[in-house]
Amino acid sequence: MNAALQALSNCPPLTHFFLDCGGLARTDKKPAICKSYLKLMTELWHKSRPGSVVPTGLFQGIKTVNPTFRGYSQQDAQEFLRCLMDLLHEELKEPVVELEDAHPMSVEESMEEEKSQSDVGFQTCESCGTCDKTENDAIFKPVLEDPAETTMLIQDDDNNSIASKDWQKEKIPSNKLKQTNSMEDLEKDANAASETTECLNNQGTVKVQIHSRFSEYISDVHMNDISAAQTSSSNEGMNSRLSNSPPKSFPSCSSLAPVHKKVSTVSSPKRKKCKKYRSVISDIFDGTIISSVQCLTCDRLSVTLETFQDLSLPIPGKEDLAKLHSASHQTSLVKAGSCGEAYAPQGWIAFFMEYFKRCFRFVVSCVPSWFWGPVVTLQDCLAAFFARDELKGDNMYSCGRCKKLRNGVKFCKVQKFPEILCIHLKRFRHELMFSTKIGTHVSFPLEGLDLQPFLAKDSPAQIVTYDLLSVICHHGTASSGHYIAYCRNNLNNLWYEFDDQSVTEVSESTVQNAEAYVLFYRKSSEEAQRERRRISGLLNMMEPSLLQFYVSRQWLNKFKTFAEPGPISNNDFLCMHGGVPPHKANFIEDLVVMLPQNIWDNLYSRYGGGPAVNHLYVCHTCQIESERIEKRRKNELEMFIRLNRAFQEEESPSTFYCISMQWFREWEGFVKAKDSDPPGPIDNAKIAVTKCGNAVLKQGADSGQISEETWNFLQSIYGGGPEIILRPPVPPVEPDILQTEEKIELETHGL
Repeated sequence: MNAALQALSNCPPLTHFFLDCGGLARTDKKPAICKSYLKLMTELWHKSRPGSVVPTGLFQGIKTVNPTFRGYSQQDAQEFLRCLMDLLHEELKEPVVELEDAHPMSVEESMEEEKSQSDVGFQTCESCGTCDKTENDAIFKPVLEDPAETTMLIQDDDNNSIASKDWQKEKIPSNKLKQTNSMEDLEKDANAASETTECLNNQGTVKVQIHSRFSEYISDVHMNDISAAQTSSSNEGMNSRLSNSPPKSFPSCSSLAPVHKKVSTVSSPKRKKCKKYRSVISDIFDGTIISSVQCLTCDRLSVTLETFQDLSLPIPGKEDLAKLHSASHQTSLVKAGSCGEAYAPQGWIAFFMEYFKRCFRFVVSCVPSWFWGPVVTLQDCLAAFFARDELKGDNMYSCGRCKKLRNGVKFCKVQKFPEILCIHLKRFRHELMFSTKIGTHVSFPLEGLDLQPFLAKDSPAQIVTYDLLSVICHHGTASSGHYIAYCRNNLNNLWYEFDDQSVTEVSESTVQNAEAYVLFYRKSSEEAQRERRRISGLLNMMEPSLLQFYVSRQWLNKFKTFAEPGPISNNDFLCMHGGVPPHKANFIEDLVVMLPQNIWDNLYSRYGGGPAVNHLYVCHTCQIESERIEKRRKNELEMFIRLNRAFQEEESPSTFYCISMQWFREWEGFVKAKDSDPPGPIDNAKIAVTKCGNAVLKQGADSGQISEETWNFLQSIYGGGPEIILRPPVPPVEPDILQTEEKIELETHGL
């Protein structure tokens, strides 16, 4: 855990976000990993930091979500990274509305989603748990060259990032919290719903102090420092008014800012709005691979775009290296194990041959690589990963045009490289009877990793050069071991070894000789550094400005740390109507930074985007909609609780209505204000089977039982179905009891 956290801590874009945009680390989700990580980063990079920090809160939160990391058993650093980053993404994600083609682009035919074929690679292996970490492990502080440094953190260089792929087969599923909410919880939420959140005052204006101006936010670029010096309180423009109504438009003022162009919002009729989610994790670590599969019979080409956050690379063996380096094989590279093995002899002889072959590989892996042949480079691992894969035998391709299994060829390229590229070398192989570790040394560059050979032809990416940020190394065997990290400090550009409580400065040669397991690369761009220096020079001119512009704090963090920050995006603090959403009004100062006009003009002309914002106001339309949704939540929740209480008090109900718990959990999240959007129509299709023309409950289905009145109430609002009715069996009445009752009834009538 220490090695993984130190590697992430020395990724400037991520650490900058938590230190400069810490107010955005807001979540109602448990266990609030983002808040624990914010606390850890603040302690690690504070000027008066202690000698070491124990991340107890973060560790306890991860153990709560993922039972794999409970206890004192050994765990894998790469699995811990994936778990932590997935949790941070889930807690920090925000909905993004984008326009997408209703019919995706295709090659020769419409694009399809193809199931990933088995990815057996050159001596590839699965991750194993080999981390000797306990709950009391300490995270040691980064080392600063200058002890008198009074400001925090990270250098503003543009270094590179690396992403990892073998997620097609080796992607580690993260354990998700299952919501098991009882009716008592609903009753508590009903009481809480009556005490609705404070509504914004509809009269007057809400004054908000914007504590940060751009001159404070962009600090000394030459020192590459994140923290900014506080300006004096007498500076003008510090007070911004967050009003409850949009500014009135005056035709005479339309020429004040002629450089800002209006972007047409008219979309093509072939496009539709698709709701997606983004977070700082996806902004930094997400890349895109374009995967193509061609049928060798009909030449049909299927193309799929896949998102990745890390690349799991195989380590090629001696024979595979010869193929990779041979010019005669450049056009026919085939991943080891992808073809040919399907025609191998079967039976006991083949089993023993394979067993002895694996034993031989194990012995080979224990012998230093210099004894067997040339050193494997990181470029070799990348070439092996992106090599063409022939789909034959048991691994044949299901062609959509031929409607049958066919021989095919699969190949992939990178469409979009991430800002930080995480590379995982597959050093561990788990066999049926034993696990082994591939000890082959893989050489990797500290600077100038060129990924141009693996870029798709039509990719818009311009920067494909990466510099190393940190390396996680594993010492030991497949069954036990220890992790350390080598990280480059961005304040003094020196390398340090982090080994639990021990932090030692090391040379570059020591880092290059390390047995790398996980590497973090960052995009490198001299142009981005020059642009930041130019903006810093404009700030020093202190030109008087008649207008002040508000810019997203998140985008400015990208400008400071990304090689390719992309267009200016202010949509993280604006609603679709151009105002501030009511639920963000109370912390708007955490979302925006005030810029003088000359800085805005330069950034806008360089990066585009927007929209330009001179006036912050609470969106009246969103406020009315928010109040309406809150009232709807309260009414639905109170009515459900009343109907359900009556249902529970009924001693022997004659009928039960079944409802899908998947849909019910979505509805519950909506009425508890955990989800902003209401669920769709009731969908009982997954819990129902049809018998004799009637829908009956599927055995073992994830369903709940509600009363007829509750079903009618929910169905009248959301619609959907089908109805699934359960009728409890009526116990048979004994004949003697019936006769006795009939006699009593006759005697009663006679009287």
